[in-house]
Formats: sequence, structure tokens, C-alpha cells
Amino acid sequence: MPVKLLKEEICIQIKELFDSQLDQPVEILYFSKLDPCKECDETHQLLEEIISVSDKLHLIAYNVDDNPQQAQQYKVNLAPGLVITGRDADKLLDYGIRFAGIPSGYEFSSLIQAIILVSKRDSGLKSEVRSELKSLTTPIDLKVFVTPT
Repeated sequence: MPVKLLKEEICIQIKELFDSQLDQPVEILYFSKLDPCKECDETHQLLEEIISVSDKLHLIAYNVDDNPQQAQQYKVNLAPGLVITGRDADKLLDYGIRFAGIPSGYEFSSLIQAIILVSKRDSGLKSEVRSELKSLTTPIDLKVFVTPT
């Protein structure tokens, strides 16, 4: 077994947070690549450690090379890639949340918050903002890039 990426005290904090804030099941779709994928193994291990703290979290792993249909369906073109979805019986609820690369550093807390938001099935947006968004008539592709530099 590889050395754990998350320290025990971090796992305890995440478990306490998830125990108090996760409402509905969350399915994390993990996309790796055969070669070259420098961070794929570490990303997979990190996700396994995260999902191990709550029975409301589940992981499905895909290889982009072997599963191009799933990668295309979820618009994943970089590996490692993550899609954070809700699980409702046999249906996945896609909220459009994607991560590219290993979610470490600043991205780690964003991943934890994304899991909580999807579990609550509520973005937390005010009703005025929701109304404004509903009035949009053309698709918008919004991307947020996070980097520590």
C-alpha cells in the first residue's frame, strides 16, 4: 500500500466536515490516461482517501483512452480529470463541476467545497441571481482557473 497522501488529522477534519454537511450522495468521476500522466496515480489515491471518510461518497474511475464516450459525454479532455456529480438512485446529476489536474494546494479546499455543494443540491446563489441565470438564452461556458502562482 502506498504512503497516505493525507495526514490523519486532515482526514479527521474532512470526516467531521462531511458528517455535518453532506446531505445527498456524491459520485466523483475520475478520468486518467494511460501515458503520459504524471499525476494520475496520485490523484486516484487522493480521491480514494477522500471517499473513504464518508459512505455518501463514491468514485467511478475511467481511462480516457479506453472510455472516450464517457470523456466526451462529460467534456473531459485533460487527465487527470474530475467530474463532481450527484447520485440519485441510478441517475447521475451533472452540475458542470470539473477539475483538471491533481486537486492539491488551493484546489484541495475547492474540491472539498464542491463535494459539499453537490451533496446539498444547492449552489447557495440568491434567488435574484437564479432568476437572472434562468433568463439567459444562449449557453455560457464559464471556466475558473485556480493556481497558487
